[in-house]
Order: sequence, then C-alpha cells, then structure tokens
Amino acid sequence: ARQVGVPYIVVFLNKSDMVDDPDLLELVEEEVKDLLKEYDFPGDDIPFVTGSALRALEGDEEHRQKILELAQALDDYIPEPERDLDKPFQMPVEDVFSITGRGTVATGRIEQGIVKTGETVELVGIRDSAQTVVTGVEMFRKILDEGQAGDNVGCLLRGTKRDDIERGQVLCKPGSITPHTKFKAQVYCLKKEEGGRHTPFFNGYRPQFYFRTTDVTGVANLPEGTEMVMPGDNVEMTVELIQPIAMDEGLRFAIREGGRTVGSGVVTEVTE
Repeated sequence: ARQVGVPYIVVFLNKSDMVDDPDLLELVEEEVKDLLKEYDFPGDDIPFVTGSALRALEGDEEHRQKILELAQALDDYIPEPERDLDKPFQMPVEDVFSITGRGTVATGRIEQGIVKTGETVELVGIRDSAQTVVTGVEMFRKILDEGQAGDNVGCLLRGTKRDDIERGQVLCKPGSITPHTKFKAQVYCLKKEEGGRHTPFFNGYRPQFYFRTTDVTGVANLPEGTEMVMPGDNVEMTVELIQPIAMDEGLRFAIREGGRTVGSGVVTEVTE
C-alpha cells in the first residue's frame, strides 16, 4: 500500500469467531498497529473493526452489525478524493469490447478532466496516435451525458475497430499528452523483506515497466559511476522502452519481473 501511494487504510480483523480469548484479539490489533507505524501509517488513528465475514453472510446479527460498522468507518475516516476536473481529459484503457450494431467500447477509470458525448478524443501510446469521436458514455449500464475524473466508464468510439485499440493506451483530449520511449526516473528498489529482488541488478537490466494498466519491457541505464543497484537503494536512471507510452513528468510506475513488483519509480524528465 505504501509503495503504490494508498493514502488511507481501514483495518478489518476477520475470523474473530474462531478466537475465544479477547486478549489475543487485542494482541493481534497491537501487532497490526506496529506494522502500520513501521510503514509510516498513523497506526493509533486508523479505525479497527473486528468481526467475521462468513458469520455475517450466514445472517448472524452481531457480525452483520460489524460489517455495517466497517462501512461506517470507511465513510467517516476516508475523505472524499479531490477530482481533477480542470485538467484535460485522460483515461487509461483497461479493456476493449465490441458491441454488435453499436461499435467499439473502451473502458477504464477517468484519471482527470471530463469527457462529453460528441467530443473528439485521441488514442495515445503503444501504436501510432489516432483520433476518434466519443458517441456515448456509460457507467454501470446507465447512459450519461459526460464522465468525470474518478468515474469508471465505457466510452463508445465512432469508427474504431476492436483491433485498433488495446489495454495500456490512453484516451485523452487531443494534443494534451504525447507518447515517449526514453525518460529519466527516480527509482526505489524493494528490499528482499518487501518482496523485492534478492540480488543487485546492473547496467542494461531489462525488466517490465508497469504504467497505468500495462507492462512494457525497457532497458535501464544506470548513471556513470554506478556499477550496480542493491535491493533497498534509491537510484536515478535513464530508461528506454521498446514501445511508446503516453507519459509526462510526475507519472508513477512499477518495475516488475514475471508479474512480481520489485521496484517503484516516478518519471522526472521525458527525453525522447
């Protein structure tokens, strides 16, 4: 959670029906609080709810109340996120569908801005950039006039074939973001205890770089004088991707090996 920037956490201690000793539950709660503090979360302020999800599903009234208590804690403790409505529209494509008689739908969560039916948008990244028109916006089977930052929507695209668009591309306001393959980044490599690599890596390291919704292979070039990077190190590096990705400064990414996250980074400068 700390690596990917989750700002708020609420803890539900499950399977409490299998523990008879209330002191043991308190002990577990204290241990979890200590673990949260270790990763710079405010352990003493975070709400804790103890219950049994299974017993709640079975209709046990006491445990049903605990689930309601959890929902209330989520509402009370986690503030409403600020939506970037003033910035130009951007939506990373998560999935693509074909609807017979209607056309192609790209789904995803709008990162910033607003998209309205009838607007021209641009598809950026992985392939050559292309423009299309949004002929409909849907959210949970409801047809909307517009989608805004934070909404999970499907955008119906005019004249776009299913094969013209893929996961990892970005749907955006034309000209607002450009595709790049080369950039400088500040990177943190996870320690072995955090699930990272057990060994250092060297110049020319070729992992996958996970941007928004997709992995792209790239080559990491270390700065002059740096021979290797140990797990737990912070390093500045230059990366060259094999496919262009829509990016700008400040974009966060993860470094992965075989689906396992071994590092995290942020783009500091786009060079090509």
